[in-house]
Amino acid sequence: QVQLVESGGGLVQAGGSLRLSCAASGDGSYRMGWFRQAPGKEREIVAAIKWSGGSTYYADSVRGRFTISRDNAKNTVYLQMNSLKPEDTAVYYCAAQTQYSVAPTTGYNDWGQGTQVTVSS
Repeated sequence: QVQLVESGGGLVQAGGSLRLSCAASGDGSYRMGWFRQAPGKEREIVAAIKWSGGSTYYADSVRGRFTISRDNAKNTVYLQMNSLKPEDTAVYYCAAQTQYSVAPTTGYNDWGQGTQVTVSS
């Protein structure tokens, strides 16, 4: 099992930036992902990154604005969010893909507690 602790959420004006961090402890994950869930909406994947090799995946809605990265030495994953929009407002969750899948969007079994991101217009 992988334990995950997120940090870095907050309130920002539209056009601003935030950086989320996710510290992971424990073994057994292939990828790390950032998901988000807005009120009344289903949870959706935002971005994902492989620990080995660092290949990345982005949802269309954030590609070009968000950047996912990882520091293997610190077992930490980051999500740099630029040009934030009100529609980015959501609770953001970090997750560990502990069930191997070629697809970057499935196999996430361990989740953090979530961090709120609010973008004001």
